[in-house]
Amino acid sequence: MSSTSITEPSAGQKWFAGALVVAYALISILPLVWIIATGFKTPSDAIAYPPKVVFEPTLEGYVNLFTTRTRQPPEVMAANPPETWYDRIVAQYDMTIVGPSRFGERFLNSVVIGFGSTFLSVFLGTFAAYAFSRFRIPAKDDLLFFILSTRMMPPIAVAIPIFLMYRAVGLSDTHAGMILLYTAVNLSLSVWLLKGFIDEIPVEYEEAALIDGYTRFQAFYKVVLPQAATGIASTAIFCLIFAWNEYAFAVLLTSGQAQTAPPFIPTIIGVGGQDWPAVAAGATLFLLPVMVFTILLRKHLLRGITFGAVRK
Repeated sequence: MSSTSITEPSAGQKWFAGALVVAYALISILPLVWIIATGFKTPSDAIAYPPKVVFEPTLEGYVNLFTTRTRQPPEVMAANPPETWYDRIVAQYDMTIVGPSRFGERFLNSVVIGFGSTFLSVFLGTFAAYAFSRFRIPAKDDLLFFILSTRMMPPIAVAIPIFLMYRAVGLSDTHAGMILLYTAVNLSLSVWLLKGFIDEIPVEYEEAALIDGYTRFQAFYKVVLPQAATGIASTAIFCLIFAWNEYAFAVLLTSGQAQTAPPFIPTIIGVGGQDWPAVAAGATLFLLPVMVFTILLRKHLLRGITFGAVRK
Protein backbone atom coordinates (compact mmCIF):
# COMPACT_ATOMS: atom_id res chain seq x y z
CA MET A 1 0.00 0.00 0.00
CA SER A 2 1.46 3.35 -1.02
CA SER A 3 2.19 5.87 1.73
CA THR A 4 1.82 8.81 -0.66
CA SER A 5 -1.22 10.98 0.06
CA ILE A 6 -3.38 12.05 -2.84
CA THR A 7 -4.13 15.33 -1.09
CA GLU A 8 -0.81 16.18 0.59
CA PRO A 9 1.64 17.78 -1.89
CA SER A 10 5.10 16.31 -2.12
CA ALA A 11 8.24 18.12 -0.96
CA GLY A 12 9.15 18.98 -4.55
CA GLN A 13 5.72 20.44 -5.19
CA LYS A 14 5.96 22.54 -2.04
CA TRP A 15 9.37 23.89 -3.07
CA PHE A 16 8.11 24.68 -6.57
CA ALA A 17 5.00 26.43 -5.23
CA GLY A 18 7.12 28.39 -2.77
CA ALA A 19 9.51 29.46 -5.51
CA LEU A 20 6.58 30.68 -7.63
CA VAL A 21 5.17 32.67 -4.73
CA VAL A 22 8.54 34.28 -3.98
CA ALA A 23 9.10 35.11 -7.67
CA TYR A 24 5.63 36.61 -7.97
CA ALA A 25 6.14 38.65 -4.79
CA LEU A 26 9.47 40.02 -6.02
CA ILE A 27 8.06 40.94 -9.43
CA SER A 28 5.03 42.60 -7.82
CA ILE A 29 6.98 44.57 -5.25
CA LEU A 30 9.75 45.75 -7.59
CA PRO A 31 7.76 48.74 -9.03
CA LEU A 32 6.80 49.80 -5.51
CA VAL A 33 10.42 49.66 -4.35
CA TRP A 34 11.50 51.66 -7.41
CA ILE A 35 8.89 54.37 -6.71
CA ILE A 36 10.00 54.64 -3.08
CA ALA A 37 13.65 54.83 -4.15
CA THR A 38 12.91 57.49 -6.78
CA GLY A 39 11.43 59.70 -4.06
CA PHE A 40 14.92 59.91 -2.51
CA LYS A 41 16.76 60.73 -5.75
CA THR A 42 17.72 64.05 -7.25
CA PRO A 43 15.90 65.06 -10.47
CA SER A 44 18.99 64.23 -12.53
CA ASP A 45 19.35 60.79 -10.93
CA ALA A 46 15.64 60.10 -11.43
CA ILE A 47 15.90 60.45 -15.20
CA ALA A 48 19.42 59.07 -15.61
CA TYR A 49 20.00 56.44 -18.29
CA PRO A 50 20.91 53.76 -17.62
CA PRO A 51 18.84 53.96 -14.42
CA LYS A 52 20.80 54.49 -11.23
CA VAL A 53 20.38 51.72 -8.69
CA VAL A 54 23.08 53.04 -6.35
CA PHE A 55 22.71 56.75 -5.57
CA GLU A 56 23.16 59.28 -2.79
CA PRO A 57 19.77 59.68 -1.08
CA THR A 58 18.29 63.13 -0.59
CA LEU A 59 15.02 64.59 0.67
CA GLU A 60 14.79 67.02 -2.23
CA GLY A 61 11.73 65.28 -3.66
CA TYR A 62 9.82 65.54 -0.37
CA VAL A 63 10.85 69.18 0.09
CA ASN A 64 9.60 70.00 -3.40
CA LEU A 65 6.41 68.06 -2.75
CA PHE A 66 5.43 70.05 0.35
CA THR A 67 6.70 73.52 -0.64
CA THR A 68 6.20 76.21 -3.25
CA ARG A 69 9.40 77.79 -4.52
CA THR A 70 10.39 80.82 -6.56
CA ARG A 71 13.61 81.72 -8.35
CA GLN A 72 15.63 84.64 -6.96
CA PRO A 73 18.46 86.73 -8.47
CA PRO A 74 21.98 85.99 -7.17
CA GLU A 75 22.16 89.22 -5.14
CA VAL A 76 19.00 88.30 -3.23
CA MET A 77 20.34 84.81 -2.54
CA ALA A 78 23.62 86.30 -1.29
CA ALA A 79 21.81 88.73 0.99
CA ASN A 80 19.58 85.98 2.45
CA PRO A 81 21.66 82.84 3.02
CA PRO A 82 19.68 79.63 3.74
CA GLU A 83 19.13 78.88 7.42
CA THR A 84 17.55 75.42 7.45
CA TRP A 85 18.39 72.14 5.71
CA TYR A 86 15.39 72.39 3.39
CA ASP A 87 16.29 75.99 2.51
CA ARG A 88 19.76 74.78 1.54
CA ILE A 89 18.26 72.10 -0.71
CA VAL A 90 16.31 74.60 -2.81
CA ALA A 91 19.06 77.25 -2.63
CA GLN A 92 21.29 75.16 -4.88
CA TYR A 93 18.86 76.03 -7.69
CA ASP A 94 18.87 79.76 -6.76
CA MET A 95 15.38 79.40 -5.32
CA THR A 96 13.69 80.14 -2.01
CA ILE A 97 10.64 78.63 -0.34
CA VAL A 98 7.67 81.01 -0.38
CA GLY A 99 5.11 78.76 1.28
CA PRO A 100 3.56 75.31 1.51
CA SER A 101 2.26 73.46 -1.52
CA ARG A 102 -1.29 72.20 -1.85
CA PHE A 103 -0.37 68.55 -1.48
CA GLY A 104 -1.44 68.51 2.17
CA GLU A 105 -4.88 69.86 1.28
CA ARG A 106 -5.29 67.37 -1.57
CA PHE A 107 -4.18 64.50 0.66
CA LEU A 108 -6.67 65.53 3.33
CA ASN A 109 -9.41 65.69 0.68
CA SER A 110 -8.57 62.10 -0.29
CA VAL A 111 -8.85 61.02 3.35
CA VAL A 112 -12.20 62.73 3.88
CA ILE A 113 -13.74 61.61 0.59
CA GLY A 114 -12.24 58.10 0.57
CA PHE A 115 -13.08 57.12 4.13
CA GLY A 116 -16.38 59.04 4.10
CA SER A 117 -17.66 57.24 1.01
CA THR A 118 -16.38 53.91 2.34
CA PHE A 119 -18.30 54.37 5.59
CA LEU A 120 -21.52 55.27 3.76
CA SER A 121 -21.14 52.41 1.28
CA VAL A 122 -20.64 49.83 4.00
CA PHE A 123 -23.30 51.34 6.29
CA LEU A 124 -26.02 51.45 3.65
CA GLY A 125 -24.87 48.23 2.02
CA THR A 126 -25.11 46.30 5.29
CA PHE A 127 -28.76 47.24 5.83
CA ALA A 128 -29.66 46.60 2.19
CA ALA A 129 -27.86 43.25 2.15
CA TYR A 130 -29.59 42.20 5.39
CA ALA A 131 -32.98 43.06 3.93
CA PHE A 132 -32.30 41.12 0.72
CA SER A 133 -31.01 38.16 2.73
CA ARG A 134 -33.72 37.88 5.37
CA PHE A 135 -36.99 39.36 4.07
CA ARG A 136 -39.39 38.48 1.28
CA ILE A 137 -39.02 41.33 -1.19
CA PRO A 138 -41.12 41.49 -4.37
CA ALA A 139 -38.96 41.04 -7.47
CA LYS A 140 -35.88 40.49 -5.28
CA ASP A 141 -33.87 38.83 -8.02
CA ASP A 142 -34.70 41.61 -10.48
CA LEU A 143 -33.67 44.26 -7.96
CA LEU A 144 -30.40 42.49 -7.21
CA PHE A 145 -29.67 42.20 -10.91
CA PHE A 146 -30.43 45.90 -11.38
CA ILE A 147 -28.01 46.74 -8.56
CA LEU A 148 -25.37 44.50 -10.13
CA SER A 149 -25.96 46.01 -13.57
CA THR A 150 -24.73 49.39 -12.34
CA ARG A 151 -21.24 47.82 -12.21
CA MET A 152 -21.39 46.59 -15.79
CA MET A 153 -20.99 50.04 -17.31
CA PRO A 154 -17.70 51.93 -16.82
CA PRO A 155 -18.32 54.84 -14.45
CA ILE A 156 -16.60 57.25 -16.82
CA ALA A 157 -19.36 56.55 -19.37
CA VAL A 158 -21.78 58.61 -17.26
CA ALA A 159 -19.24 61.26 -16.29
CA ILE A 160 -20.61 63.97 -18.60
CA PRO A 161 -24.25 63.64 -17.40
CA ILE A 162 -23.07 63.61 -13.80
CA PHE A 163 -20.93 66.69 -14.45
CA LEU A 164 -23.92 68.58 -15.88
CA MET A 165 -26.17 67.44 -13.04
CA TYR A 166 -23.64 68.36 -10.37
CA ARG A 167 -23.11 71.78 -11.91
CA ALA A 168 -26.87 72.38 -11.92
CA VAL A 169 -27.38 71.42 -8.25
CA GLY A 170 -24.17 72.97 -6.93
CA LEU A 171 -22.34 69.77 -6.00
CA SER A 172 -19.44 70.24 -8.41
CA ASP A 173 -16.06 70.50 -6.64
CA THR A 174 -17.52 69.69 -3.21
CA HIS A 175 -16.66 67.02 -0.69
CA ALA A 176 -20.33 66.03 -0.31
CA GLY A 177 -20.71 65.58 -4.05
CA MET A 178 -17.68 63.30 -4.36
CA ILE A 179 -18.66 61.27 -1.29
CA LEU A 180 -22.18 60.73 -2.67
CA LEU A 181 -20.84 59.79 -6.10
CA TYR A 182 -18.30 57.27 -4.81
CA THR A 183 -20.92 55.86 -2.45
CA ALA A 184 -23.32 55.34 -5.36
CA VAL A 185 -20.63 53.57 -7.38
CA ASN A 186 -19.49 51.36 -4.49
CA LEU A 187 -22.95 50.53 -3.15
CA SER A 188 -23.63 47.74 -5.63
CA LEU A 189 -20.34 46.04 -4.73
CA SER A 190 -21.10 46.49 -1.05
CA VAL A 191 -24.62 45.02 -1.27
CA TRP A 192 -23.55 41.95 -3.23
CA LEU A 193 -20.52 41.17 -1.11
CA LEU A 194 -22.32 41.64 2.20
CA LYS A 195 -25.38 39.68 1.11
CA GLY A 196 -23.15 36.68 0.50
CA PHE A 197 -21.68 36.98 3.99
CA ILE A 198 -25.05 37.43 5.70
CA ASP A 199 -26.52 34.47 3.79
CA GLU A 200 -23.86 32.30 5.47
CA ILE A 201 -25.03 33.29 8.96
CA PRO A 202 -27.70 30.80 10.16
CA VAL A 203 -31.09 32.46 10.54
CA GLU A 204 -31.71 30.24 13.59
CA TYR A 205 -29.47 32.54 15.65
CA GLU A 206 -31.80 35.46 15.04
CA GLU A 207 -34.90 33.35 15.67
CA ALA A 208 -33.48 32.32 19.03
CA ALA A 209 -32.78 35.98 19.86
CA LEU A 210 -36.33 36.97 18.87
CA ILE A 211 -37.74 34.22 21.09
CA ASP A 212 -35.64 35.60 23.96
CA GLY A 213 -37.40 38.95 23.57
CA TYR A 214 -35.02 40.83 21.28
CA THR A 215 -36.46 43.17 18.70
CA ARG A 216 -35.54 42.67 15.06
CA PHE A 217 -33.03 45.53 15.23
CA GLN A 218 -31.52 44.19 18.47
CA ALA A 219 -31.12 40.76 16.88
CA PHE A 220 -29.46 42.37 13.89
CA TYR A 221 -27.16 44.54 16.00
CA LYS A 222 -26.18 41.96 18.63
CA VAL A 223 -26.28 38.71 16.66
CA VAL A 224 -25.83 39.30 12.94
CA LEU A 225 -23.51 42.31 12.94
CA PRO A 226 -20.72 40.74 15.06
CA GLN A 227 -20.70 37.62 12.88
CA ALA A 228 -20.67 39.74 9.73
CA ALA A 229 -17.68 41.78 10.93
CA THR A 230 -15.34 39.80 8.70
CA GLY A 231 -17.41 40.55 5.62
CA ILE A 232 -17.79 44.19 6.58
CA ALA A 233 -14.03 44.60 6.94
CA SER A 234 -13.35 42.91 3.59
CA THR A 235 -15.99 45.04 1.85
CA ALA A 236 -14.60 48.21 3.42
CA ILE A 237 -11.14 47.46 2.00
CA PHE A 238 -12.44 47.01 -1.54
CA CYS A 239 -14.62 50.14 -1.33
CA LEU A 240 -11.75 52.22 0.04
CA ILE A 241 -9.36 51.05 -2.68
CA PHE A 242 -11.75 52.23 -5.40
CA ALA A 243 -12.54 55.58 -3.77
CA TRP A 244 -8.89 56.20 -2.86
CA ASN A 245 -7.47 55.52 -6.32
CA GLU A 246 -10.30 56.92 -8.48
CA TYR A 247 -8.96 59.37 -11.04
CA ALA A 248 -11.47 60.09 -13.83
CA PHE A 249 -14.29 61.55 -11.72
CA ALA A 250 -11.79 63.47 -9.60
CA VAL A 251 -10.32 65.14 -12.70
CA LEU A 252 -13.68 66.02 -14.22
CA LEU A 253 -15.67 67.05 -11.15
CA THR A 254 -13.03 68.76 -8.99
CA SER A 255 -10.56 71.51 -9.65
CA GLY A 256 -9.69 73.21 -6.38
CA GLN A 257 -11.61 72.90 -3.16
CA ALA A 258 -12.36 69.15 -3.25
CA GLN A 259 -9.58 67.94 -5.56
CA THR A 260 -8.00 64.72 -4.34
CA ALA A 261 -4.37 63.63 -4.55
CA PRO A 262 -4.50 61.41 -7.71
CA PRO A 263 -5.12 64.28 -10.17
CA PHE A 264 -2.78 66.61 -8.25
CA ILE A 265 0.36 64.44 -8.03
CA PRO A 266 1.02 64.21 -11.81
CA THR A 267 0.89 68.02 -12.11
CA ILE A 268 3.90 68.63 -9.84
CA ILE A 269 6.37 70.67 -11.88
CA GLY A 270 9.99 71.25 -10.95
CA VAL A 271 12.97 72.98 -12.49
CA GLY A 272 12.92 72.31 -16.22
CA GLY A 273 9.82 70.10 -16.29
CA GLN A 274 8.24 67.23 -14.41
CA ASP A 275 9.62 66.80 -10.90
CA TRP A 276 9.81 63.02 -10.82
CA PRO A 277 11.27 62.69 -7.28
CA ALA A 278 8.41 64.82 -5.93
CA VAL A 279 5.88 62.77 -7.92
CA ALA A 280 7.38 59.56 -6.53
CA ALA A 281 7.38 61.00 -3.00
CA GLY A 282 3.71 61.93 -3.34
CA ALA A 283 2.85 58.48 -4.69
CA THR A 284 4.71 56.87 -1.79
CA LEU A 285 2.86 58.89 0.84
CA PHE A 286 -0.41 58.32 -0.99
CA LEU A 287 0.05 54.55 -0.69
CA LEU A 288 0.48 54.57 3.08
CA PRO A 289 -3.12 55.02 4.36
CA VAL A 290 -4.57 52.20 2.25
CA MET A 291 -1.56 50.01 3.05
CA VAL A 292 -1.95 50.59 6.79
CA PHE A 293 -5.73 50.11 6.60
CA THR A 294 -5.30 46.83 4.72
CA ILE A 295 -2.59 45.57 7.09
CA LEU A 296 -4.75 46.33 10.12
CA LEU A 297 -7.65 44.38 8.61
CA ARG A 298 -5.59 41.67 6.90
CA LYS A 299 -6.89 38.89 9.15
CA HIS A 300 -10.47 39.86 8.40
CA LEU A 301 -9.64 40.08 4.70
CA LEU A 302 -8.20 36.56 4.57
CA ARG A 303 -11.11 35.16 6.57
CA GLY A 304 -13.55 37.09 4.43
CA ILE A 305 -12.23 35.70 1.17
CA THR A 306 -12.54 32.11 2.43
CA PHE A 307 -15.74 32.62 4.45
CA GLY A 308 -18.22 29.88 3.60
CA ALA A 309 -15.73 27.99 1.44
CA VAL A 310 -15.66 24.98 3.80
CA ARG A 311 -18.86 23.58 5.19
CA LYS A 312 -19.09 21.14 8.03
